[in-house]
Amino acid sequence: MYNTVKEKLGRGEQVIGGTIDTPDPKIYRAMAKAGLDFMWIEMQHSPITYQEAASLIWAGHDLPVTPFIRVPDATEGDIQKATDIGALGIIVPMVDEPEKVENAIRITKYPPEGKRSHGGGQYRDLWDDDYRNTANDNIMVVAQIESPTGVENVEKIAAVPGVDIVFTAANDLASFSGHRQGTPEHEALVSKINDATLNAGKKLGGPVDWLKREEYSFFQALPATAMVTRGVKDHLNAIRNAD
Repeated sequence: MYNTVKEKLGRGEQVIGGTIDTPDPKIYRAMAKAGLDFMWIEMQHSPITYQEAASLIWAGHDLPVTPFIRVPDATEGDIQKATDIGALGIIVPMVDEPEKVENAIRITKYPPEGKRSHGGGQYRDLWDDDYRNTANDNIMVVAQIESPTGVENVEKIAAVPGVDIVFTAANDLASFSGHRQGTPEHEALVSKINDATLNAGKKLGGPVDWLKREEYSFFQALPATAMVTRGVKDHLNAIRNAD
């Protein structure tokens, strides 16, 4: 086992990931050194290419942080590239039907569990020569629920074998449902996701603002650019308020 996020979740710990929306490896390393458990490489809502994502993962290969990629979609090409460059977590966006995450899992897993082809990439350099025999046990799949349709089908989605985490995309759920976060209507949708996920024996994911919700285990922190802004503000406040 070299996926430290999977190990920590197995021990009942919470894990926090920093969102990377820039191809700068120095930013990746700086965030990884700050104590995050995993890096959420954002490829759905950023122009990062797979070559740039590969460089980011390699830049952090000596740091105790696990690389996850939110792929643009659950296609064979996207997931194959993500796993070949060494991602140990595949975050699947916009899961409205169980078939979408079922397909993602098939592509993620080598035979006999799935249909991932035996391609090239830097995965062996990152995770050792025995990667082919260990990848299925180490790579995790995260299903993101973002819409009322996904909530309606969440019991079936959470029950899919191979789904490790069901992630509530709180902002998108508010956008698609028309119910702002914190309202009873939004919380009712969140509760349905929670119940279905926990009943299926899977882990719950959500925004880092929900860290105090004890039933949650897997959290997405702010993007790198927002982290830089907060860091500068905190530093300036410390300087100005120093004795």
